[in-house]
Amino acid sequence: MPATLRTLLHRADLHLRLLTGSESDALDAPLSWLHSSDLADPTPFLADGQGLLTTGTQFGADDDGDASARSFASAYVARLRDRGVVALGFGTEVVRATPEALVTACADQGLPLFEVPYETSFIAVAQANADAVARDANARNAWALAAQRAISLAAMRPDGLGATIAELSRQLDGWVGLFDVSGRLDRGHPAEGVPDDDLELLRTESLRLLRAGQRASLPVTTQHRTGFTLQTLGSGGHLSGVLAIANGGALDRAGREVVTSVIALAGLALQQNRELARARGLLRTGLLTMLSVGDPGVVDTTSREVWGPLPAEPVRIAALDVPDHDVDTVVDLLELWVQDRPGHLFFAVDDALFLCVSADDTTVVEELVGRFDLRAGLSDGASYRYFGRARTEAVQALDRRREGRPGITEFGDLAREGVLAHLAHVDVDAGAVARAFLAPLLDHDRTAGTELTRTVRAWLEQNCEYDRTAQALGIHRHTARARVEHAGRLLDRDLSVFATRADLWAAFVVEGGPAAAEGGPSGPGRPAAAE
Repeated sequence: MPATLRTLLHRADLHLRLLTGSESDALDAPLSWLHSSDLADPTPFLADGQGLLTTGTQFGADDDGDASARSFASAYVARLRDRGVVALGFGTEVVRATPEALVTACADQGLPLFEVPYETSFIAVAQANADAVARDANARNAWALAAQRAISLAAMRPDGLGATIAELSRQLDGWVGLFDVSGRLDRGHPAEGVPDDDLELLRTESLRLLRAGQRASLPVTTQHRTGFTLQTLGSGGHLSGVLAIANGGALDRAGREVVTSVIALAGLALQQNRELARARGLLRTGLLTMLSVGDPGVVDTTSREVWGPLPAEPVRIAALDVPDHDVDTVVDLLELWVQDRPGHLFFAVDDALFLCVSADDTTVVEELVGRFDLRAGLSDGASYRYFGRARTEAVQALDRRREGRPGITEFGDLAREGVLAHLAHVDVDAGAVARAFLAPLLDHDRTAGTELTRTVRAWLEQNCEYDRTAQALGIHRHTARARVEHAGRLLDRDLSVFATRADLWAAFVVEGGPAAAEGGPSGPGRPAAAE
């Protein structure tokens, strides 16, 4: 219990008597020291939170009814109040009885006034207060040690960071929260301790501190008049989060020591998490490489153990350009999304940031591009067997998007532009575009056992004449016509238009090469071309 005027009044051996302020909260205000002076203005020698003892020589003779005496007493009390004095003790009958003008002034201005009888020395009163201050300091030091010990034990639990935050909340008897580098409330205790609008204000101010990049502390008062203290975690230039403490600004020395120990522990835990995140990032990059070379089984097994299953097939791959100064923030955010929705996202950083999502749900890509104003390329849907091809498609689409404003370019849009439209782009893989262009024919031939691709190529080689095509393939000319028309429907193109025929021929040449043009076994009319 802190030293207060109330604790002094409860000391029966002092025989103190309260004259004014019995209902005042000042009776419970901490009383750090008792000073004695009979100066008319002792305030230059006083400090906030102290008390004053006086014998009253400055008040003169018993002339309380005099207007000047009342004016002097009122001004005297006002100076004490303005200086932050919390109590005034009058040593009665040493020089005179307690002046009525002083009693009235203290009552009017809310300054507690107590009477010290002649037989009680000021030294005894001051010593009693000093003993109470010492006991309180010892108690607070003992509490601080016990609290730090409890917090250290909490830090050793499986969720050390969360347990540390919860233990600090219990020790301070108030809400404590941790905001991560993206401004998201990572954890808070108690769970329902802060209204949503207050949390939004704390999140905004936390982001402001994090963007500044320097260690800092900031007091914040919300619209509900709740006081918080925000304290950054980590070293300057490498901040790892913000600790928010309700009423943190009112902490005494012992409380601040406890909070300082938590800041150190939390900063260390977050730094360890950062090192772990780097290792996880390297693992993700390795798994991305394995997916790209066609080994999804091992990747899925590993992912399930660490993050959860891979997104369900078919999937789409997104390649994103992320500025170096935003990479850590983006990765931290993606880690949170993976935890919140396991099985909906896989990502890794290599020569770009790659995201793997279900083909029917690309909202993660759209949200990331919108939030950080990024450029991205998005592949067509594919199974994990063709992950490498989809990754190439995403990179090709990203290369095209780099020519314009931030946003998303889909590889399917490139394929629909045709092969010839991309030959002028030296950084675009025309082969990838050609494969996407021919994919409807190749997939149909593979699954249905037809020969549409071979027929269309022969038709183009025979100057689009059905009789010559039929003769070259050994089929009826009506069969040749039906196959070509079917191919047009699958490609969703009008094959009677010269530009379409030119695009189609370019796709055969780019994809198949000279051997394919000769109708050899590796041409796109063979199942091998689909692979």
